[in-house]
Amino acid sequence: MGKEIERKFLVKGEFRNLAHKKTRITQGYLCSVPERTVRVRTKGDHGYITIKGIGNESGASRYEWEKEISVEEVHDLLKICEPGVIDKTRYQVKAGPHTFEVDEFYGENQGLIVAEVELASEDENFEKPGWLGEEVTGITKYYNSMLMKHPFTKW
Repeated sequence: MGKEIERKFLVKGEFRNLAHKKTRITQGYLCSVPERTVRVRTKGDHGYITIKGIGNESGASRYEWEKEISVEEVHDLLKICEPGVIDKTRYQVKAGPHTFEVDEFYGENQGLIVAEVELASEDENFEKPGWLGEEVTGITKYYNSMLMKHPFTKW
């Protein structure tokens, strides 16, 4: 099982013109308890199932396992997911040697834009572009599995 180390930030400025790729993502959760989340998603024309473990104390590191499955399998599994769907566009934006994944949410999470950067270690330095806002790493209300249950527009 792999380990995912990432930092998460709100977005406060324009980033879209800097993106080198964008992809529409739709996802649902088969299990969304903090100790483990199991999600299915379509990402463009690909499907995935992902299992994530509980985060460490800082919230920056947790175990992650992902496997590609067919889009048809994702659509079948979405029928038995917990209520709520995450719908977003993911933009990839380079900043120095890193690529930020910037998620612009739709539906009940409209208005929320969050950027994540994956790191090799929790203390790795990285360039912070001007459009990056407040850090929200480890704040559970910004986890996609929580946004499904408690959408941004209802805060």
